[in-house]
Amino acid sequence: MIEYLERIVDAASVEDVWQLHCDKMETYGFDRLLYGFTRFRTASGFGDREDFLIMTNHTNDYTDEFINGGLFFHAPMVQWALHNNGACSWSWWAENAESMSASERKVAKFNRSKGVVAGYSISFRDASIRNKGAIALTAKPGMSQKTVDEMWVEHGRDIVVMNNVTHLKLIQLPFSSPNRQLTPRQREALEWMRDGKNTQDAAEIMGLTPATVEKHLRLAREALDVETTAQAVLKASFQNQIFVLER
Repeated sequence: MIEYLERIVDAASVEDVWQLHCDKMETYGFDRLLYGFTRFRTASGFGDREDFLIMTNHTNDYTDEFINGGLFFHAPMVQWALHNNGACSWSWWAENAESMSASERKVAKFNRSKGVVAGYSISFRDASIRNKGAIALTAKPGMSQKTVDEMWVEHGRDIVVMNNVTHLKLIQLPFSSPNRQLTPRQREALEWMRDGKNTQDAAEIMGLTPATVEKHLRLAREALDVETTAQAVLKASFQNQIFVLER
């Protein structure tokens, strides 16, 4: 586990971290993972889908329905993760099947049809009520929940630690949806705004005209789907898109 954690700490991209984690979790029998994180959770939902960080190695036919189709919002274990921290066996939703809503039963039926029947979910603790991250670890086809639970007794503590470290690593790396990625000039303009410079100051530092700097700021606001430059600076900071060391 120490070697794994060292490799995670040294990884330089979200993609590298994710591949390392998928490979490691498969050694415990979890061949399909689904990780999600948002910094924009509200009382009524997760915020804008474009602001999620979602990583998965599930097949497209599963994610198209579960994620893009919005089934995840009604998934029993997702609801559990929203209101709890720590690890939970998927025996939980089987034990609470009678109290499920029609929407939750629909998700459970869909999961069974795709072989997503045994596993564990881990919900990560955070100091901010606006942040929520969780991961679903799906066991290989043919593994029963009883087998997974028996394995968890021996290795569960290590698995929880590895997932927590991976989560902490993922959220400190730059991430954004393809539609919200900033260009180097947009990032630079926002960096100078965050440092307290005005448009004229930034223009002199960047060797541009004030109008061009304002254009980069406007495009950054549009890319991040915010109204003000202050909001753009905040969201770009949340997504680790400014003050980024180039690889």
